[in-house]
Amino acid sequence: MRKPQDCANMTELRENIDALDLQIAKLLAERAAHIDRAAELKPAEGLPARIGPRVDQVVANARRNAETLGLDADLAEQLWRTMIEWSIAREERVLGS
Repeated sequence: MRKPQDCANMTELRENIDALDLQIAKLLAERAAHIDRAAELKPAEGLPARIGPRVDQVVANARRNAETLGLDADLAEQLWRTMIEWSIAREERVLGS
């Protein structure tokens, strides 16, 4: 994978973006598998799908990581909140509301 500044043309740049998109999709699939495992573990610990303080912690982590990496923290928060809501809905299908 080339750095953006090392891409000589749009074809090379698009190939890199496509490769990054594949990596992101793989990570999202792995994250979803962890969410599925959380839905299996939470009943034994008496935990609901939505745990407010954990949501706040995950969002804060996303913002901090984004800032460290030079990514817009507001964008990161928006993306993570979307993932969190999707994850909670996925868990609720197993756990109930």
